[in-house]
Amino acid sequence: MPAQSAVSCTDAELAARIQELETEMRVLMWEQLQYIAEADHRAIHTETTARSLQVWLQGLLNIDPRDAKTRVTVARNVEDWRSLYGETMPPDLPDTAAALAEGAIGLDHARVIVNGIRRLPDYARCHQATDVESTLAGYARTMSPRELEKLAERIRYLLDQDGAYRDEEAQHEERELHYGTTRDGMTVIKAKLDRETGAKFAALMQPLAAPRPEIDGEKDPRTAGQRNADGFAALLDLALDHDGMPRTGGQRPQMTIAIDFDDLKRGLEVIGEDGMPGTLNTERAITAHNARRIACDAEILPIVLDGDSLPLDVGRTKRTAPTHIRAALLRRDGVCAFPGCDRPPGTPEAHHVEHWVDGGATDLNNMVMLCAHHHRTLHNQRWDITMHDGRPEFIPPPTVDPRRTPRPGGTALPARHREHLRELIPHHGARRANHDARIWSCPFVGVIRPAAAPCAARNQVSAGRAWASEVHVPKTRRRRSHSAMSQGVESPRLGRCSH
Repeated sequence: MPAQSAVSCTDAELAARIQELETEMRVLMWEQLQYIAEADHRAIHTETTARSLQVWLQGLLNIDPRDAKTRVTVARNVEDWRSLYGETMPPDLPDTAAALAEGAIGLDHARVIVNGIRRLPDYARCHQATDVESTLAGYARTMSPRELEKLAERIRYLLDQDGAYRDEEAQHEERELHYGTTRDGMTVIKAKLDRETGAKFAALMQPLAAPRPEIDGEKDPRTAGQRNADGFAALLDLALDHDGMPRTGGQRPQMTIAIDFDDLKRGLEVIGEDGMPGTLNTERAITAHNARRIACDAEILPIVLDGDSLPLDVGRTKRTAPTHIRAALLRRDGVCAFPGCDRPPGTPEAHHVEHWVDGGATDLNNMVMLCAHHHRTLHNQRWDITMHDGRPEFIPPPTVDPRRTPRPGGTALPARHREHLRELIPHHGARRANHDARIWSCPFVGVIRPAAAPCAARNQVSAGRAWASEVHVPKTRRRRSHSAMSQGVESPRLGRCSH
């Protein structure tokens, strides 16, 4: 569509055309990935001075190294590939490949899926990679890459709780905070905090660094960096007088961990018992182990989404949300439930789906948490909200999306999503119990196993890998040898277990 015709379009036509172009660009990217995979098969970079296909692609397209690496890695996992004997092998990630071909997801979605599966433990990749990939590819159609990354992390925390705990311990060892004074007397602070400390810091800073209320239509003139600096200064002042901490909706700022009470209780009674990971107020996962440790010296606030412990429905008696409903809303929606909200953390506002003046009740199923910007957007642009599986979905007006496709909001996992993760638990436990006996026959990257025990179902391919590292095979895609794999060397292509 020429620029002149774009000027003459209505708002609805503009939105529709932008969507069409995005789909077309994604389909073109899929086509490019096919050519990249073929270039990889031919080892075309060996005919140039480039030391790898990534470097060759980087120079060819004039793109940065990270982008080139992403394209090569994704291409190797979503395209058919040929063995050393000329056999055509299916892609390692078929559902992701199908979604890419349709233009339903983009390159960033595929990157998240590849990295998510690669970080799974060996036994999970051997037995559950297909289910995990199908789940991630399905949610990628409605989630942003950032949201999908959080889902992939939660799945990994569920299937590899020991590894996740080790990661958290390693992060704790990497903690650091440096501060010094510049020549002009300014103080410079640089910090790298573990998840737990970062969640505490974010919980305290959010209300203190929020924009000031508008006065006579004038917005807060401070930049986000200036507001953060002012908030930190206020935090230091409050540390001298801890009784003066501000309240938001009747609640003091606090670090929170959301975790099922059954998982928490089971873990407190049985040391080492598996359970679903918790979620910090920064929307990052935390192992059940550390959640239980923190619970030893913390107040436990039950948030019941469907039960009798708390009267979450206060009916028509109150317009503003009481403390326990705000806590439940923050658990479900985060600071802002609006899809893709990237506003700086501020003071959240509880919004009635059916307005209180129109008869709407002040209860969890009729309220969503929004930042001030998206609260105004919702009213001004006339977005609609529906509840689906206990999670808000936002329906854009025709001027934003002519199809008015619902967009999932909030940060909590929908009910069907949690059920799917729950279904993985018995498989995870059963597989993990005997993975030591079976992992030797799984052809996954990075598995430590004897070189003389290739997977029976793919021993032809494995045999090809064994001699490909010793004999030069022109125009043929090389594979890692078993000796290389036994040393834990990673290949950019994921494997697929045939058991």
